[in-house]
Amino acid sequence: MTSKTRVRASWMSWTVTRVLRDRDAGLYLAGVVVSGFGSSSLWLASGVWVKDLTGSDGLAALSLLAMWAPTAAGPVLGALADRVRRKPLLIALNLVLAALLPVLFAVDAPDDLWLLFAVLFLYGAAGVVQDAAESALLPAAVGPELLGDFNGLRMTAGEGMKLVAPLAGAGLYTAYGGAAVALLDAVTFVLAAGVCALLRVAEEPPDRPTKSRWQRTAEGVRHLWAHPTPRVLVLAGGATMFCTAVNGAATYAVVDSLGRSPAFAGVLYAAQGAGSVALGLVSGPALRRLGDRGFAAAGIALLALAVAGRALPTEPTALLCGVAGGVGLPCVLIAALTAVQRETPGPLLGRASATASTLLFTPNVVGLAAGAALVEVADVRLLLPLLGVALLATALSLVQRPASASRTAARSPSDASPR
Repeated sequence: MTSKTRVRASWMSWTVTRVLRDRDAGLYLAGVVVSGFGSSSLWLASGVWVKDLTGSDGLAALSLLAMWAPTAAGPVLGALADRVRRKPLLIALNLVLAALLPVLFAVDAPDDLWLLFAVLFLYGAAGVVQDAAESALLPAAVGPELLGDFNGLRMTAGEGMKLVAPLAGAGLYTAYGGAAVALLDAVTFVLAAGVCALLRVAEEPPDRPTKSRWQRTAEGVRHLWAHPTPRVLVLAGGATMFCTAVNGAATYAVVDSLGRSPAFAGVLYAAQGAGSVALGLVSGPALRRLGDRGFAAAGIALLALAVAGRALPTEPTALLCGVAGGVGLPCVLIAALTAVQRETPGPLLGRASATASTLLFTPNVVGLAAGAALVEVADVRLLLPLLGVALLATALSLVQRPASASRTAARSPSDASPR
């Protein structure tokens, strides 16, 4: 067997089939697909619903903010995932959300808008706990050797749902209204609870807490900060998400430069989603070959070129950059979450995962707000290349050997400061 053949065989040995042959990994992925379909459907429909009720673009945007806002409380909410066994918690959360969503049947006038926002906020808060519990349960469910592959396929499934589910949600909303979309989402949560119940996971009951809630929350933060690999990857991921959000806010300006209608933005998003789907299928082998930092750095560098390239006002370039950005962006997210899962003890994993998610995704909200302001005053032909430079600097920070890594790793977690 030649060297080239051996490399190909090595890559092919970690395909989708390898992951799906693992019973629990397949079930876990099925649950992600089912619940992701419902969530993505509601994500689009909620904004359209608010727009139809009020005619306000600002209020429609707030519906998305209501779902994202609880992410900022990730370290506190994630502590709940370390207080109880994760499998029963996931089943309970899915069933609670399934029972909550039918409340939206009462929303049919602008005066009922508070109820919609309240449900979306609770939906987002439950989602933060759910994500922490899923990340904490995952190493026990699929095994450490499949973490990188599974996280890549999970990204593929999530992005695939974003390509399909919003269209389904929009069609269902047009035909039957927002309540029908809420009912669909409720059904997907029931199905996800059933899939979760089939998992064969042996969990020990967590020890009774001997510290206060804030002390337990701080333990997850300190652990993440004291370990250089996940810490650096999470911080790089947060910087990447901020730049990506500013880039996303410039999408309609890019569409204008192409001389197309705003609806063309959907084509660009689809191109990005297709790139992310493709990346997820090979992320496991790539992560093993390049290492956590190398894989993340390569993805961020590709994203930098894609963002800067969007300044060129041609459709083929815009589409190519969309695909390239979709390939590049998930790399740092997959690497960061996999590193957290690998380097965190089980009893701390819920808090550490939630803290990592907060640091990764809260900059997305800040970046959207900053981008909305910047596109009003800055030319995208200048703004996008500057974002590309910032992303390249982030990628370079990952490939440089950290001078203080050994010193940081040797410190006790209790000595680490999150500042």
